Amino acid sequence: MSCDKEKLLRRLKRVEGQIRGIQKMVEEDRYCMDILIQLAAVKSASNSIGLTILENHAKSCVTDAIHSGKGDEAIEEMAEVLRSFIK
Repeated sequence: MSCDKEKLLRRLKRVEGQIRGIQKMVEEDRYCMDILIQLAAVKSASNSIGLTILENHAKSCVTDAIHSGKGDEAIEEMAEVLRSFIK
């Protein structure tokens, strides 16, 4: 993940800024639909970040586990996290 670490951190900081913006919108009693649109954008960005991390994990950690004979455990762990991720 280290090669994408800075990119992921920038994306997370962008989401953090979006959350702060939503907090301000709530404080200012902004229109509910506008707040919901921003929440949907945060959810989409968060899912995208999660999928990037999952992809990196599959390409590195899971691949390494497969080569070392521990692939089944790594795949099961990834599947379990993925199940909770998509709920």
